[in-house]
Amino acid sequence: MKLSALLFVIVSLLAAPLLSGWIVRVKALFAGRKGSPVLQPYHDLFRLLRKGAVYSKSTSPLFYIAPMVTLSALIAALCLLPLPGFGALLSFQADLILFAYLFALGRFFTILAALDTGSAFEGMGASREAFFSVFAELIFFLSLATLARFTNSLSLSSIFESHAAGVNYADSPALALLLVSLFAALLTENCRIPVDDPTTHLELTMIHEVMVLDHSGPDLAYILYGAALKLWIWSMFIALVIISSFPSPRWLQPVIAVAVLFLIATAVGVLESTLARLRLTAVPRMLMAAGALGLLSYIILG
Repeated sequence: MKLSALLFVIVSLLAAPLLSGWIVRVKALFAGRKGSPVLQPYHDLFRLLRKGAVYSKSTSPLFYIAPMVTLSALIAALCLLPLPGFGALLSFQADLILFAYLFALGRFFTILAALDTGSAFEGMGASREAFFSVFAELIFFLSLATLARFTNSLSLSSIFESHAAGVNYADSPALALLLVSLFAALLTENCRIPVDDPTTHLELTMIHEVMVLDHSGPDLAYILYGAALKLWIWSMFIALVIISSFPSPRWLQPVIAVAVLFLIATAVGVLESTLARLRLTAVPRMLMAAGALGLLSYIILG
């Protein structure tokens, strides 16, 4: 069991950038372009790791360690996530609380690093990140509360091993509401359209990208890899909710999880190809609507 969970963690760490590459590929196909290879994120990471880092004289040691702390928090969160059909590498009662706050820890250090530069642009992005994360965290905790209440368990492994959503969508529309709510949180936490545009270079419209403008070399590689890993973890969490909703052989569940992961990445790519980024004032309204769906799901399933 632990060996399978360890293998899941290793494979996830190696394969996480594939989702980012796949999203770029989907967007290129929608635009009628050939686009970059799916493995392009790996090339970018290796190129950055070979470069040196440049630090401003106004930054403190906090700026140096923030990318590593953020990445370490995401790796710890991955260890708490159960392998589809099996258990997690680390599992204990109420580990879902730690799972949620590990994301908050990484965000906290990213915001501090942005503020540490003394840049008005990065401070603006940090302010937006902190503001929108309030809504995203509320949605995520509502989702966790729904799953915990439905299964009477506070451990992620127990929740998904006991078929947390053990009814199909036709019998319980609340599960569909839960997935929509989680998908909105995924877009927010990973700074994707319609909340943020990860490809823009306009400082006045950026959120996450503007916070990492002063990072370079290996530090930027840690940030880019952490962003890819965060997208992988969020997508896998949604995949676990979907898989546990439909009974299937345990050995087949990891295969289904991979298919669902790339289906979610495809959906993100399609959204980014067909939708425009929302105005900053409209993002909270979208997130409040997603939170209302999560609350309605909690009421129905509870």
